Amino acid sequence: MGVVVRKLLHSVPPASGAVVMGTGIVSIDLSTDGRETLSRILLVIAAAIWIGLGLLLVLRIRGDRDQLLAEAALPAALTGVAGTEVLGTRLALLGWNRIAIVLLAIGFCIWVVLVPHVLRNWKTPTIGASFVLVVATESLAVLGAVLALHERAEWLAFAALAALVLGVAAYVFVLARFDLNQLRVGHGDHWVAGGALAIAALACGKMTEAADGFSSLHGLGSTLSVAALVIWVAAIVWLPVLVAAEVIAPRLAYDVRRWSTVFPVGMYAACSFEVGDVRSIDALVDFARVWIWVALALWLVIFGAMLRRGLALRNA
Repeated sequence: MGVVVRKLLHSVPPASGAVVMGTGIVSIDLSTDGRETLSRILLVIAAAIWIGLGLLLVLRIRGDRDQLLAEAALPAALTGVAGTEVLGTRLALLGWNRIAIVLLAIGFCIWVVLVPHVLRNWKTPTIGASFVLVVATESLAVLGAVLALHERAEWLAFAALAALVLGVAAYVFVLARFDLNQLRVGHGDHWVAGGALAIAALACGKMTEAADGFSSLHGLGSTLSVAALVIWVAAIVWLPVLVAAEVIAPRLAYDVRRWSTVFPVGMYAACSFEVGDVRSIDALVDFARVWIWVALALWLVIFGAMLRRGLALRNA
Protein backbone atom coordinates (compact mmCIF):
# COMPACT_ATOMS: atom_id res chain seq x y z
CA MET A 1 0.00 0.00 0.00
CA GLY A 2 1.47 3.34 -1.09
CA VAL A 3 2.49 6.11 1.28
CA VAL A 4 -0.19 8.44 -0.06
CA VAL A 5 -2.91 5.82 0.43
CA ARG A 6 -1.75 5.05 3.99
CA LYS A 7 -1.72 8.76 4.81
CA LEU A 8 -5.23 9.10 3.41
CA LEU A 9 -6.55 6.13 5.39
CA HIS A 10 -5.15 7.42 8.67
CA SER A 11 -6.50 10.93 8.01
CA VAL A 12 -10.14 9.79 7.76
CA PRO A 13 -11.79 10.21 11.20
CA PRO A 14 -14.85 8.20 12.32
CA ALA A 15 -17.07 11.30 12.04
CA SER A 16 -16.45 11.64 8.28
CA GLY A 17 -20.00 10.57 7.49
CA ALA A 18 -21.08 13.96 8.82
CA VAL A 19 -19.77 15.51 5.58
CA VAL A 20 -22.43 13.57 3.67
CA MET A 21 -25.02 14.40 6.34
CA GLY A 22 -24.37 18.13 6.16
CA THR A 23 -24.14 18.28 2.38
CA GLY A 24 -27.20 16.08 1.91
CA ILE A 25 -29.47 18.00 4.26
CA VAL A 26 -28.62 21.36 2.67
CA SER A 27 -29.41 19.77 -0.70
CA ILE A 28 -32.80 18.69 0.69
CA ASP A 29 -33.44 22.21 2.01
CA LEU A 30 -32.70 23.80 -1.35
CA SER A 31 -34.89 21.31 -3.18
CA THR A 32 -37.78 21.91 -0.78
CA ASP A 33 -37.50 25.63 -1.52
CA GLY A 34 -37.48 25.01 -5.27
CA ARG A 35 -33.74 25.71 -5.76
CA GLU A 36 -33.29 22.53 -7.76
CA THR A 37 -30.08 23.38 -9.62
CA LEU A 38 -28.20 24.30 -6.46
CA SER A 39 -29.71 21.29 -4.72
CA ARG A 40 -28.51 18.87 -7.38
CA ILE A 41 -24.99 20.29 -7.32
CA LEU A 42 -24.82 19.52 -3.59
CA LEU A 43 -26.44 16.13 -4.19
CA VAL A 44 -23.67 15.19 -6.64
CA ILE A 45 -21.04 16.30 -4.10
CA ALA A 46 -22.73 14.32 -1.31
CA ALA A 47 -22.98 11.20 -3.49
CA ALA A 48 -19.34 11.47 -4.58
CA ILE A 49 -18.15 11.82 -0.98
CA TRP A 50 -20.35 8.88 0.10
CA ILE A 51 -18.86 6.68 -2.63
CA GLY A 52 -15.35 7.83 -1.74
CA LEU A 53 -15.85 7.05 1.94
CA GLY A 54 -17.26 3.65 0.99
CA LEU A 55 -14.15 2.83 -1.04
CA LEU A 56 -11.92 3.98 1.81
CA LEU A 57 -13.89 1.77 4.19
CA VAL A 58 -13.14 -1.25 2.00
CA LEU A 59 -9.44 -0.37 1.98
CA ARG A 60 -9.44 0.07 5.75
CA ILE A 61 -11.11 -3.31 6.26
CA ARG A 62 -8.26 -4.83 4.28
CA GLY A 63 -5.36 -2.89 5.75
CA ASP A 64 -6.36 -0.99 8.91
CA ARG A 65 -8.83 -3.37 10.59
CA ASP A 66 -7.72 -2.94 14.22
CA GLN A 67 -8.02 0.84 14.14
CA LEU A 68 -11.33 0.55 12.30
CA LEU A 69 -12.77 -1.72 14.98
CA ALA A 70 -11.68 0.69 17.70
CA GLU A 71 -13.36 3.60 15.91
CA ALA A 72 -16.53 1.55 15.39
CA ALA A 73 -17.11 1.70 19.16
CA LEU A 74 -17.54 5.48 18.99
CA PRO A 75 -20.97 7.11 18.49
CA ALA A 76 -19.36 9.21 15.73
CA ALA A 77 -19.10 6.06 13.62
CA LEU A 78 -22.90 6.20 13.29
CA THR A 79 -22.51 9.25 11.04
CA GLY A 80 -22.09 6.60 8.34
CA VAL A 81 -25.66 5.47 8.95
CA ALA A 82 -27.09 8.99 9.04
CA GLY A 83 -25.17 10.09 5.95
CA THR A 84 -26.44 7.07 4.02
CA GLU A 85 -30.06 7.72 5.02
CA VAL A 86 -29.91 11.46 4.32
CA LEU A 87 -28.56 10.72 0.86
CA GLY A 88 -31.29 8.11 0.39
CA THR A 89 -33.95 10.62 1.43
CA ARG A 90 -32.73 13.15 -1.11
CA LEU A 91 -32.82 10.50 -3.85
CA ALA A 92 -36.31 9.44 -2.80
CA LEU A 93 -37.45 13.05 -3.23
CA LEU A 94 -36.25 12.74 -6.84
CA GLY A 95 -38.33 9.60 -7.24
CA TRP A 96 -35.29 7.30 -7.31
CA ASN A 97 -36.97 4.90 -4.94
CA ARG A 98 -35.04 1.76 -5.85
CA ILE A 99 -31.69 3.32 -5.02
CA ALA A 100 -33.21 4.85 -1.89
CA ILE A 101 -34.45 1.40 -0.80
CA VAL A 102 -30.94 0.00 -1.22
CA LEU A 103 -29.52 2.85 0.88
CA LEU A 104 -32.18 2.29 3.55
CA ALA A 105 -31.17 -1.38 3.73
CA ILE A 106 -27.45 -0.53 3.86
CA GLY A 107 -27.98 2.03 6.60
CA PHE A 108 -30.14 -0.33 8.63
CA CYS A 109 -27.56 -3.13 8.40
CA ILE A 110 -24.78 -0.79 9.54
CA TRP A 111 -27.02 0.45 12.37
CA VAL A 112 -27.71 -3.12 13.53
CA VAL A 113 -23.99 -3.93 13.55
CA LEU A 114 -22.71 -0.72 15.14
CA VAL A 115 -25.29 0.22 17.77
CA PRO A 116 -24.70 -2.78 20.10
CA HIS A 117 -20.95 -2.20 19.82
CA VAL A 118 -21.36 1.53 20.57
CA LEU A 119 -23.62 0.86 23.56
CA ARG A 120 -21.23 -1.73 25.02
CA ASN A 121 -18.48 0.89 24.96
CA TRP A 122 -20.64 3.84 26.03
CA LYS A 123 -18.92 6.60 27.99
CA THR A 124 -20.51 9.02 30.44
CA PRO A 125 -20.74 12.01 30.60
CA THR A 126 -21.78 12.22 26.97
CA ILE A 127 -20.60 14.74 24.38
CA GLY A 128 -22.25 16.21 21.30
CA ALA A 129 -21.18 13.28 19.13
CA SER A 130 -23.09 10.95 21.45
CA PHE A 131 -26.34 12.38 20.03
CA VAL A 132 -25.46 10.79 16.69
CA LEU A 133 -27.04 7.66 18.18
CA VAL A 134 -30.32 9.58 18.01
CA VAL A 135 -29.67 11.07 14.58
CA ALA A 136 -28.81 7.71 13.02
CA THR A 137 -31.98 6.14 14.40
CA GLU A 138 -34.21 9.04 13.35
CA SER A 139 -32.65 9.09 9.89
CA LEU A 140 -33.93 5.54 9.43
CA ALA A 141 -37.38 6.77 10.49
CA VAL A 142 -37.33 9.66 8.00
CA LEU A 143 -36.32 7.59 4.97
CA GLY A 144 -38.56 4.72 6.07
CA ALA A 145 -41.59 7.03 6.31
CA VAL A 146 -40.88 8.63 2.92
CA LEU A 147 -40.49 5.27 1.18
CA ALA A 148 -43.49 3.76 2.97
CA LEU A 149 -45.69 6.43 1.43
CA HIS A 150 -44.04 6.25 -1.99
CA GLU A 151 -44.17 2.47 -2.17
CA ARG A 152 -47.46 1.97 -0.31
CA ALA A 153 -45.59 -0.27 2.13
CA GLU A 154 -47.61 -0.33 5.35
CA TRP A 155 -45.13 -2.56 7.18
CA LEU A 156 -42.38 -0.02 6.47
CA ALA A 157 -44.51 2.74 7.99
CA PHE A 158 -44.78 0.72 11.22
CA ALA A 159 -41.00 0.10 11.16
CA ALA A 160 -40.38 3.84 10.68
CA LEU A 161 -42.70 4.60 13.59
CA ALA A 162 -40.74 2.20 15.79
CA ALA A 163 -37.47 3.91 14.78
CA LEU A 164 -39.00 7.31 15.56
CA VAL A 165 -40.02 6.26 19.08
CA LEU A 166 -36.69 4.54 19.69
CA GLY A 167 -34.83 7.67 18.58
CA VAL A 168 -36.79 9.89 20.97
CA ALA A 169 -36.06 7.47 23.82
CA ALA A 170 -32.38 7.53 22.86
CA TYR A 171 -32.43 11.34 23.03
CA VAL A 172 -33.67 11.24 26.61
CA PHE A 173 -30.96 8.68 27.42
CA VAL A 174 -28.14 10.80 25.95
CA LEU A 175 -29.42 14.15 27.22
CA ALA A 176 -29.61 12.88 30.81
CA ARG A 177 -25.87 12.22 30.62
CA PHE A 178 -24.83 15.23 28.54
CA ASP A 179 -22.00 17.44 29.79
CA LEU A 180 -23.28 21.00 29.30
CA ASN A 181 -19.69 22.23 29.38
CA GLN A 182 -19.49 20.86 25.82
CA LEU A 183 -21.35 23.98 24.72
CA ARG A 184 -18.17 25.89 25.57
CA VAL A 185 -15.46 23.39 24.64
CA GLY A 186 -17.07 21.23 21.94
CA HIS A 187 -15.51 21.25 18.47
CA GLY A 188 -18.76 21.61 16.56
CA ASP A 189 -20.48 18.35 17.44
CA HIS A 190 -22.21 20.04 20.42
CA TRP A 191 -24.73 21.38 17.87
CA VAL A 192 -26.11 17.86 17.52
CA ALA A 193 -27.82 18.34 20.90
CA GLY A 194 -30.29 20.53 19.03
CA GLY A 195 -29.97 18.83 15.65
CA ALA A 196 -31.02 15.47 17.08
CA LEU A 197 -34.34 17.00 18.14
CA ALA A 198 -34.69 18.73 14.79
CA ILE A 199 -34.42 15.45 12.89
CA ALA A 200 -36.91 13.89 15.35
CA ALA A 201 -39.34 16.69 14.46
CA LEU A 202 -38.73 16.00 10.76
CA ALA A 203 -39.34 12.28 11.33
CA CYS A 204 -42.58 13.09 13.17
CA GLY A 205 -43.71 15.25 10.27
CA LYS A 206 -42.91 12.57 7.70
CA MET A 207 -44.69 9.99 9.85
CA THR A 208 -47.73 12.27 10.00
CA GLU A 209 -47.86 12.18 6.21
CA ALA A 210 -47.36 8.41 6.18
CA ALA A 211 -50.03 7.84 8.84
CA ASP A 212 -52.57 9.79 6.79
CA GLY A 213 -51.84 7.47 3.88
CA PHE A 214 -52.70 4.21 5.68
CA SER A 215 -56.02 3.38 7.29
CA SER A 216 -54.37 1.37 10.06
CA LEU A 217 -52.32 4.44 11.10
CA HIS A 218 -54.81 7.15 10.29
CA GLY A 219 -55.79 7.66 13.94
CA LEU A 220 -52.17 8.50 14.81
CA GLY A 221 -51.93 11.36 12.36
CA SER A 222 -53.17 14.11 14.67
CA THR A 223 -51.05 12.83 17.58
CA LEU A 224 -47.93 12.73 15.42
CA SER A 225 -48.69 16.21 14.09
CA VAL A 226 -48.85 17.64 17.62
CA ALA A 227 -45.72 15.72 18.61
CA ALA A 228 -43.88 17.16 15.59
CA LEU A 229 -44.68 20.70 16.73
CA VAL A 230 -43.74 20.00 20.36
CA ILE A 231 -40.40 18.49 19.34
CA TRP A 232 -39.80 21.36 16.92
CA VAL A 233 -40.27 23.84 19.77
CA ALA A 234 -37.86 21.86 21.94
CA ALA A 235 -35.31 21.90 19.11
CA ILE A 236 -35.70 25.65 18.58
CA VAL A 237 -35.08 26.27 22.30
CA TRP A 238 -31.56 24.94 21.72
CA LEU A 239 -30.87 27.33 18.83
CA PRO A 240 -30.22 30.61 20.72
CA VAL A 241 -28.22 28.67 23.31
CA LEU A 242 -26.01 27.15 20.62
CA VAL A 243 -25.55 30.46 18.82
CA ALA A 244 -24.71 32.23 22.09
CA ALA A 245 -22.14 29.54 22.89
CA GLU A 246 -20.42 30.24 19.56
CA VAL A 247 -20.31 33.97 20.29
CA ILE A 248 -18.99 33.50 23.82
CA ALA A 249 -16.41 30.86 22.88
CA PRO A 250 -15.55 31.14 19.15
CA ARG A 251 -14.02 28.02 17.61
CA LEU A 252 -12.71 29.12 14.22
CA ALA A 253 -10.17 26.41 13.36
CA TYR A 254 -11.36 23.68 10.99
CA ASP A 255 -12.29 20.34 12.51
CA VAL A 256 -14.23 17.54 10.82
CA ARG A 257 -16.67 17.80 13.73
CA ARG A 258 -17.71 21.16 12.29
CA TRP A 259 -19.74 19.15 9.78
CA SER A 260 -21.80 18.20 12.82
CA THR A 261 -22.63 21.90 13.00
CA VAL A 262 -23.60 22.11 9.32
CA PHE A 263 -26.03 19.21 9.68
CA PRO A 264 -28.08 20.65 12.58
CA VAL A 265 -28.17 24.10 10.98
CA GLY A 266 -29.51 22.52 7.78
CA MET A 267 -31.86 20.30 9.74
CA TYR A 268 -33.46 23.32 11.42
CA ALA A 269 -34.59 24.45 7.98
CA ALA A 270 -35.71 20.96 6.93
CA CYS A 271 -37.82 20.33 10.02
CA SER A 272 -39.31 23.82 9.87
CA PHE A 273 -40.42 23.26 6.29
CA GLU A 274 -41.96 19.93 7.26
CA VAL A 275 -43.65 20.91 10.52
CA GLY A 276 -44.84 24.18 9.02
CA ASP A 277 -46.43 22.19 6.22
CA VAL A 278 -48.16 19.51 8.29
CA ARG A 279 -49.36 22.07 10.87
CA SER A 280 -50.17 24.76 8.29
CA ILE A 281 -48.02 27.34 10.10
CA ASP A 282 -46.68 29.80 7.52
CA ALA A 283 -44.27 31.41 9.99
CA LEU A 284 -42.29 28.16 10.26
CA VAL A 285 -42.01 27.91 6.48
CA ASP A 286 -40.94 31.56 6.28
CA PHE A 287 -38.25 30.90 8.90
CA ALA A 288 -37.03 27.89 6.90
CA ARG A 289 -36.80 29.91 3.68
CA VAL A 290 -34.50 32.39 5.38
CA TRP A 291 -32.55 29.80 7.37
CA ILE A 292 -31.56 27.73 4.31
CA TRP A 293 -29.25 30.57 3.29
CA VAL A 294 -27.59 30.45 6.69
CA ALA A 295 -27.12 26.71 6.19
CA LEU A 296 -25.75 27.15 2.66
CA ALA A 297 -23.34 29.90 3.76
CA LEU A 298 -22.06 27.72 6.59
CA TRP A 299 -21.71 24.77 4.19
CA LEU A 300 -19.59 26.88 1.82
CA VAL A 301 -17.30 28.02 4.65
CA ILE A 302 -16.80 24.52 6.06
CA PHE A 303 -16.45 22.89 2.64
CA GLY A 304 -13.78 25.42 1.68
CA ALA A 305 -11.95 24.82 4.97
CA MET A 306 -12.09 21.07 4.37
CA LEU A 307 -10.56 21.45 0.91
CA ARG A 308 -7.77 23.61 2.30
CA ARG A 309 -7.08 21.02 5.02
CA GLY A 310 -7.00 18.27 2.40
CA LEU A 311 -4.46 20.14 0.28
CA ALA A 312 -2.32 20.80 3.34
CA LEU A 313 -2.31 17.09 4.25
CA ARG A 314 -1.46 16.14 0.68
CA ASN A 315 1.52 18.49 0.64
CA ALA A 316 2.73 17.54 4.11
